[in-house]
Amino acid sequence: MDESESFEEIEEKISIDESIEQLLFSNNDEILHEIEKTIGLFIAARGQNLTIYGHREKVEIAKRVISNLTSNFKSGKIPTRNDISIIVRNVKEDLGFNVNKLKELKIKIGPHGKTISPKSIGQAKYFEAISKNDLIFVIGPAGTGKTYIAMAFALNYLTSENISRIILTRPVVEAGESLGYLPGDLEQKVDPYLRPLYDAIYDMIPYNMFQRYVERGAIEVAPLAYMRGRTLHDSFIILDEAQNTTRGQMLMFLTRIGFNSKTIITGDITQVDIPRTQDSGLVVASKVLKGIEGIAFIYMGPEDVVRHPLVERIIKAFQREEEKRRDDKDKNK
Repeated sequence: MDESESFEEIEEKISIDESIEQLLFSNNDEILHEIEKTIGLFIAARGQNLTIYGHREKVEIAKRVISNLTSNFKSGKIPTRNDISIIVRNVKEDLGFNVNKLKELKIKIGPHGKTISPKSIGQAKYFEAISKNDLIFVIGPAGTGKTYIAMAFALNYLTSENISRIILTRPVVEAGESLGYLPGDLEQKVDPYLRPLYDAIYDMIPYNMFQRYVERGAIEVAPLAYMRGRTLHDSFIILDEAQNTTRGQMLMFLTRIGFNSKTIITGDITQVDIPRTQDSGLVVASKVLKGIEGIAFIYMGPEDVVRHPLVERIIKAFQREEEKRRDDKDKNK
């Protein structure tokens, strides 16, 4: 399509199925208004017909969003405002997006536990990478589900008895703070660093089940320094916040991986807290390990954020500011 055509204002009429009328026209056309606001166009409804006004590209996006909503509603799920936001983001990235295909990639935590499925194209690629590779690097901003999905797969593997234990670890030196200077015993010192891992676990399994796993050694949560000298066989290993590892720490960790183990390394290379004099182990690994069989790199962006829609806009605003700062810095050289 010619670039000028995508900005051409058009009007297009589409018919909707009877089964979707109740959804689209409920609560004073609330869902239609949400689609208008999110995409940036106008929709007029009359009977079983919708007239969509706007730039050609936006009209095509709106049609695809309505198609996805129709499919979703027929399956028995009434979409929320957040569902609409997720569908719009995915359709903007891929006009052929089908929300039902994401549902096919679901995993379950135990026979009666929570079901987890991807909510974006990036997350779908993440799911597929885990099923095909033994070592997966997942790089992207907060809110994209990096840690949550890793934890879901780890618990799925454990409850399915594909592995015998889960190892969760993080570097504990951040923003210039050293572990030795923090108050309390070891557990109290590392707890604030490992809290996001606990939060993900508690959202998927009951606390008493987690405690039983910990007591029998099936789930181990420890700082990265405690991985040295070990070989981790028959394990699902998660290294979180890997952007705060040094080159040496990353190499040490990667050489801990044993037989019948799967490893996920997550991080955000825009949020490195180690001193600038040291290279981030995650950045180094992303350069030197590409193309090696059995290793996958998944890169996620603001379009994969599944928190409040404001989070995506906040991330993009900071990215624009960072790009401007770099441009200004280059000009002043």
